Amino acid sequence: MHSQTFPTKRVSIVLFILTSCLPLSAQSPELVSHFDYDKSAPLDIKTISTEKRGDVTVYDISYASPKGGIVPAYLVVPKGKGPFAGIIWGHWYWQNSEMRNRKEFLDEAVAIAPSGVVSLLTDGPVARPGHVEDRTPLNEKQFDDLLQQVIDMRRGVDLLLARDDVDAKRVAFVGHSYNAAIGAILSGVDRRFKAFVLMAGGLSDDVALRTPQYQRFRERVGVEKFDAIAKKYDWLDPGKFVSHAAPAVVFMQFATKEDFLTPELAHEYEKVVSEPKRFKIYEAPHSLNREARRDRIAFLSEELKLKKVPAQVIDAVPELYQPPRPTN
Repeated sequence: MHSQTFPTKRVSIVLFILTSCLPLSAQSPELVSHFDYDKSAPLDIKTISTEKRGDVTVYDISYASPKGGIVPAYLVVPKGKGPFAGIIWGHWYWQNSEMRNRKEFLDEAVAIAPSGVVSLLTDGPVARPGHVEDRTPLNEKQFDDLLQQVIDMRRGVDLLLARDDVDAKRVAFVGHSYNAAIGAILSGVDRRFKAFVLMAGGLSDDVALRTPQYQRFRERVGVEKFDAIAKKYDWLDPGKFVSHAAPAVVFMQFATKEDFLTPELAHEYEKVVSEPKRFKIYEAPHSLNREARRDRIAFLSEELKLKKVPAQVIDAVPELYQPPRPTN
């Protein structure tokens, strides 16, 4: 391990990690306990390669998942000693996108790194080597993957806070689509986050289940099977957690050009989220757009007390391409 790449803090940071994960009284300890893991286990960080982008260094790394296997990730580190803010980024799961992995936000993380941010961008379970997708409707593997993703992201916070150049009081999460739901769960489980950006994702199963689309899906799957699975995994409903995100502030970003996640549904999700919160809908597809990026970076800059990011730097980040959905 390169000691300069992964500097370690004093024992006090371990105490901070253990105590700051305790849920607020408004959140159910029983719900939170589903996401427990061994915080004393080694992170087993490995550096595969490094790349310089100006004064920013991108480390291709992996760390151990508490649920087994490794988590591939990029660690984006600015020049200097800090203290820096920390951001964890979760990619979308658009099936045929080349950015259905940790690369989705890499250019954005590099762009804002000089403003004072260390970023961790992980591959979710679906993007990891050896992952076999089960396309059976309402299969239990999808719930196991979701649980693993939440825990792997919590472990990612451990990784950031093990560094002596990251300020434990300035950590945020950015999640798109699937990982917006992951962020919604994290917001009520892990109190180390100061702010969340949740982009174009489902924030409440209870709200979604009331839609005609989900009712048709329930009938197609079979009412008995659907209801049994829904009851068994009711504790994974993001709405049960994001309704207790406070004191963290949540910024929701939604799009108009959606087949299912319409502005009307987005407003219903917004009602579930605790205060303080922000909400905005963009004239854009599910991938969102440059305006959303500008707002997102402005929000993160405000909440994490970052240096100003030049507008031309933000606008130079490539737009996220949204390919047509496969027809098969």
